Amino acid sequence: MASQWHSLVSQKLFLARTLLGQLDRPTVEAEGQSPNEAEQALRREAAIQGAIELLLRSRKLLLVMIARLYQKKSEEPATLDELASLIGPEPNEIGRLRELEQRSGSWWNHMEQLERSQSRPPATKKTVSAENIIAVSADSGPDRSATALLKTLNAVKHFADDLEDQHSEW
Repeated sequence: MASQWHSLVSQKLFLARTLLGQLDRPTVEAEGQSPNEAEQALRREAAIQGAIELLLRSRKLLLVMIARLYQKKSEEPATLDELASLIGPEPNEIGRLRELEQRSGSWWNHMEQLERSQSRPPATKKTVSAENIIAVSADSGPDRSATALLKTLNAVKHFADDLEDQHSEW
């Protein structure tokens, strides 16, 4: 049963990777024309946001997968805290995820930042003038580059594959 969830997690990650792969390809319209810059920017943003949403979905499915590994057949935890209250704080997976949650730069932490940025409207930009140039700071948000997203995606895939291998040995 848990391996079906592993397949679903892997599927979402594969689809996210496919979307990110489209960022490198030049797009050509049906008539053979290249799209203008605005269309390219729109497609790029759609691919990035779509990949992020699939990554976030894969993380939620990973939590459900872990619950299934511990024979919790009907519960679908949406957060790490819900998973911990469901299976207890002792399992190795909870400890590993808590460590990732606390570690700056981890894939879990990156996904938390991505989720926050996807769930809020963009911050209003301050205008820069000679009087306030020193006071302006740029909050760029989480790294949404294809490279960073692929790094996170690969880390999630590795984590899910490790879990599947570890539990299928039993």
